[in-house]
Amino acid sequence: MEQLHRTLLWVEEEVERQVHGYQKWQIVAATAAITLTTLAAKDLVSNREDVYESIKNWVFRTGRSIPAVKRRIAESLDNSRKDLEKSMFEDNGLLSVQPPLKTLPPTGWTREQVLQEASNILREGKYEWRDGKISGGAFSGSDDMFTNLLEKIYGLFAFSNPLHADIFPGVRKMEAEIVRMTISLFHGTDEQCGCITSGGSESILMAMKAMRDWSREVKGVEKPEIVACVTVHAAFDKSASLLGIKIRKVPMDHNTCKVNIAAMRQAITSNTVMLVASAPEFPHGIIDDVEKIGALGQQYDVPVHVDCCMGGFILPFMEGAGYPLPPFDFRVPGVTSISADTHKYGNAPKGSSVIMYRSEKYRHYQYFVVPDWPGGIYASPTIPGSRAGGLVAVCWAALVYHGVDGYTETTRKIITTARHIKKQLKLIPEIQLFGDPLTSIVAFTSTNADIFKVGDILGQHGWHLTFIQYPSGLHICLTSLQNSDDFAERFVTDVKKAITEVGVHPGDSTGLGKVYGTAADIPDKFLIGEAAKVFLTCYYETEPSKDEELEEVNDTEGEETTKGI
Repeated sequence: MEQLHRTLLWVEEEVERQVHGYQKWQIVAATAAITLTTLAAKDLVSNREDVYESIKNWVFRTGRSIPAVKRRIAESLDNSRKDLEKSMFEDNGLLSVQPPLKTLPPTGWTREQVLQEASNILREGKYEWRDGKISGGAFSGSDDMFTNLLEKIYGLFAFSNPLHADIFPGVRKMEAEIVRMTISLFHGTDEQCGCITSGGSESILMAMKAMRDWSREVKGVEKPEIVACVTVHAAFDKSASLLGIKIRKVPMDHNTCKVNIAAMRQAITSNTVMLVASAPEFPHGIIDDVEKIGALGQQYDVPVHVDCCMGGFILPFMEGAGYPLPPFDFRVPGVTSISADTHKYGNAPKGSSVIMYRSEKYRHYQYFVVPDWPGGIYASPTIPGSRAGGLVAVCWAALVYHGVDGYTETTRKIITTARHIKKQLKLIPEIQLFGDPLTSIVAFTSTNADIFKVGDILGQHGWHLTFIQYPSGLHICLTSLQNSDDFAERFVTDVKKAITEVGVHPGDSTGLGKVYGTAADIPDKFLIGEAAKVFLTCYYETEPSKDEELEEVNDTEGEETTKGI
């Protein structure tokens, strides 16, 4: 203590000596300047990635403003539009059916006409989605008895409206039972709670809103951030944009493809409102270390969300199917919310998911209420005012139809096939797997062949795989449609043939491979985003745009437009 006292006296004397001769206002100003400079430097260091991105975007934005560059971009986007329209209309045979409808028919069609045209539309397209060559495009459809059941159930509830629970109390009961049954699969108790949403994206959006508002109310966080791996689903980026939340992306471990825990720890700040674990992540089918992320959440008092949208109705049944996994659900301390899609491996029709919370205190902040609306007190648990009664009913029917035994058996078949594919791909010298996939997604790349061209060749043989990037690769997502005994052998054989063909005819990629290969080489990702928006625009066109020339640059405004985009 005496030594400490002497030290403090020395510091006091030294400070007095240094400031001797200065006026008080100069000392105050200097202290304030040093403090502000220190805080600014700390903020710059902690947000160095944001500064780098801002500078880079400014450089690209300045370059895009040059007239010649703008003209070249517009021409490229117009060419992209033409290629997309050819793919959407000509390659899919859409030009061979009746002219597109642009106005209501003057006279209503007969029942037979409606059914006939709907049947014709369903047959359009170049892929046979029921033959199992589609990666994750459909999760059910091979059980005709189940399909007929859902058709009847939807017919019964098509015009029910859960918004009016007093008129349709049975639908409200179904919705509550869906949530409760799903919670039980994730080792939840009566303390856990949740809601039905329209899909994984909305479930993620609701969880982020709840944690943002909870952290603001309870912890005083005004500039919310979440921390997630670069492999996290893009729905988190969308939700962050909509909710005004900053998303800090941390790298994955390049050997395991799991989130780098050390990097996640370093990215946590006093503004962090959520840590994200994927179970599994979409690109590579890898399950993050949920237990370690949960421990981080507890250590720093930050909620942890487990994105189990893809694996929601397969991971809970893997232990019963003979493929146990480390804990990933409410058994893990620190996990506060979980999203799980019923419309994937739950085999419910598209349009349903469940968001679950460890406690009502979190779900409370998901709700939206307008108490003084002239139309009455408005209260909504999720984005829409309510679910479609028919979708609630068929989701409920799917769950009770399959039961634990049904889902466990389906899981056993899917995982057995996935493990067989993984084992056989490891034997191909040119193939390298991403990490050690344990679930239904197997992702791979090639050490000496253009993997995107391999994907293009497989596409020419009827396969529809998922192209992934950064790093480049392909993945196949297995569903109940790939449960045939010879599926793994057929797939691996075609992969080998495609690799051989690439070796014989190296050349450049042509289809999706060309798109992803080009995108990887473009440093300005804004341009890729613009091309993606062209695709979305084409999606809502009923026929190809008229082939018109690009408009000239408007010299007075310095802007140009491309017709048809």
